[in-house]
Amino acid sequence: MDELEMIAFKIISGVGTARSCYIEAIHASKAGDYEQAERLIADGDESFVVGHEAHASLLTKEANEGQGSAVTLLILHAEDQLMSAEAFKIIAQEFIDAHKRIDALEAKVK
Repeated sequence: MDELEMIAFKIISGVGTARSCYIEAIHASKAGDYEQAERLIADGDESFVVGHEAHASLLTKEANEGQGSAVTLLILHAEDQLMSAEAFKIIAQEFIDAHKRIDALEAKVK
């Protein structure tokens, strides 16, 4: 496996784990476990950084070499996963906030 493939897999692994954490955070907040949801967001952020740093290294490598790297389906997939994870974090945070508001409103009704 060449260096470019290794970087792609590092991106996919890091941001894939992050995305899973963000989705689990939504489930935790739906169950009312906001502490767990926040922990999962934090864990996701840590994993996202790993993938993001690998992506940045790819960009740096391209900038330093002065020429474009071959864009492969694997690199496109890695970047797609990175963007998906970013979107899922935003969605997860919105769901957590919405679940908190729903719980607060339901508590007032009781």
